[in-house]
Amino acid sequence: MTLDLTFFLLAVPAVIFAGISKGGFGSGAAFAAAPLMALIIEPALAVGLMLPILIVIDAATLKPYWRQWSAPDVKLLILGGLPGVVLGALFWRISNPDILRVFLGVISLAFVAFQLARATQLLRVSEKPFPPFVGVLTGAIGGFTSFVSHAGGPPIAVYLLAKGLSKTTYQATTVITFAFINVVKAVPYAMLGIFSVELLKVGFYLIPAALFGAWLGVKAHRLIPERPFFAITYVLLTITGTKLIWDALV
Repeated sequence: MTLDLTFFLLAVPAVIFAGISKGGFGSGAAFAAAPLMALIIEPALAVGLMLPILIVIDAATLKPYWRQWSAPDVKLLILGGLPGVVLGALFWRISNPDILRVFLGVISLAFVAFQLARATQLLRVSEKPFPPFVGVLTGAIGGFTSFVSHAGGPPIAVYLLAKGLSKTTYQATTVITFAFINVVKAVPYAMLGIFSVELLKVGFYLIPAALFGAWLGVKAHRLIPERPFFAITYVLLTITGTKLIWDALV
């Protein structure tokens, strides 16, 4: 991996963006950092590089939202998240860089399509809370997509949005859920060789940007409306997802 100016010009904003999303907006768009980095480094390296950074962000954002989460929902999501991580590890063993590029690209575009459909009321999230087994199933899907591309936010968002939680309870629930899932992911990541000493060193250089983003996210949670932030996110993810799929196919 070459740590040149191009890398840092893309990596630093991506990591700050991930910190802002995880710190203030429910983690939904945090996975954009991995597709962005996959534009200049191998997708597997991008995913491996982001995990320790995400764990640092999780640690930094736990305190502001401590015990403000919905404990029953956290238990269901984590219960499902564990087998989801196992499935993600099995998928990883048979994947290759182009499969990962397509997967990251499709997840990016699907997330944008989901949000647009919800905004235009083509898709309506249930106003009634889902039964408990749906929470476990959602956790499993979130654990799988989180393992493969750090994209566990969208499926879990669907479940939590139907619960009618307050903004802060919703945010706190995502923080504690992904803090647990990301730590669990570290074990199979190490076993599969996704981690390396070089990646950990590069991640160390990006930690200040991650902490700055997390701090901004917590502040933004209390001060800034979500709409402008996510509008930029959707445009960014659309461009990035399309580029990744194009690179894989051609």
